[in-house]
Amino acid sequence: MPTTSTIRREVKRWYDRLGPGLYGLACSGGADSMVLADAAIAELGVANVVVITIDHGLQKDGSELVSSWAREQGVACVVRRVEVAKQASVEAAARDARYAAFEDLADDLGLAWVWLAHTARDQAETVLMRIVRGTGPAGLGGIPAVRGRFARPLLALPRDLIDAYARERALPVWDDPMNRDRRIQRVRVREQLMPALRAENPAIEDALCRLAAAAREWTEALDREAEPLAHFPMAVTKRAVALALEKQGIGYEAKHLDAILALARTGAGIDLPGGRVERSYDQLVVATPDLEGCEVRVWQPGDRMRPARLKGRSRKLSDLYIDAKVPREARATARVALRDGVIVWAEHIGAAYGFHNIRLCKRP
Repeated sequence: MPTTSTIRREVKRWYDRLGPGLYGLACSGGADSMVLADAAIAELGVANVVVITIDHGLQKDGSELVSSWAREQGVACVVRRVEVAKQASVEAAARDARYAAFEDLADDLGLAWVWLAHTARDQAETVLMRIVRGTGPAGLGGIPAVRGRFARPLLALPRDLIDAYARERALPVWDDPMNRDRRIQRVRVREQLMPALRAENPAIEDALCRLAAAAREWTEALDREAEPLAHFPMAVTKRAVALALEKQGIGYEAKHLDAILALARTGAGIDLPGGRVERSYDQLVVATPDLEGCEVRVWQPGDRMRPARLKGRSRKLSDLYIDAKVPREARATARVALRDGVIVWAEHIGAAYGFHNIRLCKRP
């Protein structure tokens, strides 16, 4: 079975790269996640993996299929029920709830990594959706292969290889009805835009994935240059502004960067998700929360927050510090602010998502 061996080699390569530990396998019952789970069980062994399936409570899903299949494989399986917030995008709300559950389970179970089953098709669709929305170069990087404790071993593999593996292994697969719901942008991109682009370039998915890889290389190089802002080409200047916002935990889109740079010429200020940028004489300053009325203490292991840049998704503060490359000595005395027991601001990270109802003060 050449397809089976190809995918299992890729899974083994990722395991060798990431190292030993207990691995969580996020599994919805779709072909991609069932293939990842099957290959990981074969390569890592049943004692080193836990299958995780999420019941969103929205409709019949694949959690029962996944749990039954996992038991047949002799693998531990956790089914976690989540509450999905009612908002305009049910898909986005379900994703936020799902990732928060993965984070909690990773803490509870002591997981070294959580593996997600995104493929090259998902990467290509993500890049295309961002192009349609008007992203900047950093957004073209698409889905990261590794972020925090999440890794995506199948991200470089085409979907037809995944489907062939599922057939070869006769894996049970759940067909999510949301994958045919054209009210969802990703479905429209998959069923309408991608076929039209494929008519122009049969290798469009490969092309978009190469674009994502090149954009990530560009962003990583530019980040190193933008930190001290030693040069002033427009691309570097924009990236420096983006880094400053990210360090304060303030969300932004590509259009905001143009508006912020325009403040150097005119304008008083711009409101952004999680904060505000204002012009003060010849400087641009980031407005940060006044902590009056909050409980302020030094952060503690196990603390979690929902930073603005993650738009409400919860993560351990220790992981956020690592992602932000905060030095260990600076982390030791980092402060957090709490309201009603919830962290609404963290030093070196910034404000929590939705933390807008507090007075802002300017800090140069």
